[in-house]
Amino acid sequence: MNTMKNSRGFTLVEILFAVAIGVIVIGAGYVAMISGQRSSVGIEQKVVAQQDVRSTLEIMSMEIGMASFNPNFVTGIWINPVGCAIPSANQGYRGIQQATLNTITVEMDIQESGIVADNPNEVIAYAYDIPNRRITRSTNCGNAEPILGRTVAAPGSVRVMNSDLNIPVFRYFNGVGTEIPGNPTVSAAEIPNIRRIDITLAIETQDVDPNTRQPRTMVYSNSVIARNHAIAQ
Repeated sequence: MNTMKNSRGFTLVEILFAVAIGVIVIGAGYVAMISGQRSSVGIEQKVVAQQDVRSTLEIMSMEIGMASFNPNFVTGIWINPVGCAIPSANQGYRGIQQATLNTITVEMDIQESGIVADNPNEVIAYAYDIPNRRITRSTNCGNAEPILGRTVAAPGSVRVMNSDLNIPVFRYFNGVGTEIPGNPTVSAAEIPNIRRIDITLAIETQDVDPNTRQPRTMVYSNSVIARNHAIAQ
């Protein structure tokens, strides 16, 4: 009986203290879990963005690098990039029929038929759609389709931010490495002198930089040597 009288349970203060400690431990675990989850999502978004940009840059570089491909040296082969129906009045432009800071239209005879546009990918136009922050691609004067950037169908993709950072998508250089002005467009006299084209894509991802609390911006670039454009035709 004396033993039972001397035994005591937990006091209210002790119970409240234990509950407080438990809440703190659970809260810390929850915060760590959420932080880890956000970090994982951010890394995934960054990786996806990098893959999208690099694949787009690779395709653009490959196709632009084929400009002026004319293996049969056919004269008068180049066509008007508006409509793709009649020969171009600017045959001296060869396979670079349009060149500005934000657009380029290249032509090539990849089917080696002596005719341009008898293959779906022989007239290719790339353009920076500034209002929608995306890069578009069209073939043989067809509709421009987005290949990089946010769209209604893919609202979670990256945004192309070249205009916000004042970075041209395309820059042009002659054979000695001197930059050819492209604003608003490369002149008729200079288009035949293009030997290198720099492509730069500045993108904004959904991943937020923890330091600035703003979406991350990454810049990717590549240089393309227009070898076929240097061949007299």
